[in-house]
Amino acid sequence: MSEIHINWVEKQRYIGIDSTLHSLVISTPDARDGGIGVKPSDLLLLAVGSCTAYDLVNILRKKRMKMTGLEIIVNGVQSLQAPWAFQKIHMEFRVKGSNITEKAVAQALDLSVTKYCTVTATLSSSVDLTTSYIVVNE
Repeated sequence: MSEIHINWVEKQRYIGIDSTLHSLVISTPDARDGGIGVKPSDLLLLAVGSCTAYDLVNILRKKRMKMTGLEIIVNGVQSLQAPWAFQKIHMEFRVKGSNITEKAVAQALDLSVTKYCTVTATLSSSVDLTTSYIVVNE
């Protein structure tokens, strides 16, 4: 079981502390509140992207692919009405390295999204999750 803590600081600003005692600032994007933290809805996009990234890197390392970089761009489309639920999330992976095959990246992404990533498993029944990738061999 994971346990996190969220502590209110002031206005609409909070400190989130994860189960390993790492913290981050959470806030609304409203400039009147300082807007210095991450929006709660963006935390979901960060979670899905980073969960999948973790798996992708691990799987490609096991396949002995030599990665030198990874960038993930996550786009979310939300409903226009409250509660503004995410309807679609697309993740684009830009994988850099030497001798990285598209087949290895495709297999790793499939395994992450369908088998290993807790966040995609949680969202998959209610959100249209898609991925794409670009391999840049240096």
